[in-house]
Amino acid sequence: MGEPQLKIPPNASLDELLSDIARLESVFDQWDENQKSAVENYRKSVDDLHREAFRRFIASVKSDPAAMAGLKSALGDEIVYAVLRHFELIRPSLQERVEEALDSIRPMLASHGGDVELVAVRPPDQVDVRFIGACDGCPASMLTFTAGVKKAIETHCPEITKIAQIRGLADPSAANGGVQFVSPFAVSQTGGWLEAGALADIPEGGVLKLKIASENVLLSKNGDIVSCFQNACAHLNLPLDEGEIVGGILTCPHHGFQYDLQSGECLTAPEVQLQPHAVRVINGLVEVRLAT
Repeated sequence: MGEPQLKIPPNASLDELLSDIARLESVFDQWDENQKSAVENYRKSVDDLHREAFRRFIASVKSDPAAMAGLKSALGDEIVYAVLRHFELIRPSLQERVEEALDSIRPMLASHGGDVELVAVRPPDQVDVRFIGACDGCPASMLTFTAGVKKAIETHCPEITKIAQIRGLADPSAANGGVQFVSPFAVSQTGGWLEAGALADIPEGGVLKLKIASENVLLSKNGDIVSCFQNACAHLNLPLDEGEIVGGILTCPHHGFQYDLQSGECLTAPEVQLQPHAVRVINGLVEVRLAT
């Protein structure tokens, strides 16, 4: 059987080179196990040789600031970066690690007919994400997804402390004096917003008890996530504001039911949850739209 003759064009792109490799791999897939094993051992030996050569090269230029500057500049080339990443000689970029974090929760989002996409990475400590599909505006569980995204990104990228949720095509973080946060329950809501005070009045990791238009509500803040729920336990509708909060979990002071303050989900009885209200933050001021 004739083997494919690969002709690499000058200045080939990474995609072109990877396509050539994929064509060869499709040929190897047709071989028997002994042939595949021989090719794999050969590939590994060549990789080991190249890895060691690159390792020694990088070690030799580290002591020369000008050479290191040139190496860092070369990493801007997609092929140079891809090869050094293949040999694990450089750390994955922040964007790669964020995407890896999002990949870890995509199966869960897909089970609800939705997805999440990375909008922007803003070094050193912020990323912007956008929910798409059924997850965009889910009235019952979006805050759970938000908490999942936030937790995943912080686990994979500890240096990221700000995760902003972007809605539509606008980028609120780039706007001066725009909307800094919109809860998932606020999708497509254009009226009925009520003032709820200053964002700074909500204790970080705690709750603020308020009465808005005759409704008793709790405002909660955890980093960039602001939540608003009815101040009533799903068990017997007793107030929750005096409950203990540990790690974002609120325990009802009456009968011990526990709630996730980002999602409103009841950890004691998963079939129930707190009544959520839409919330948004504009110029450091909090507004709430009561559920009807």
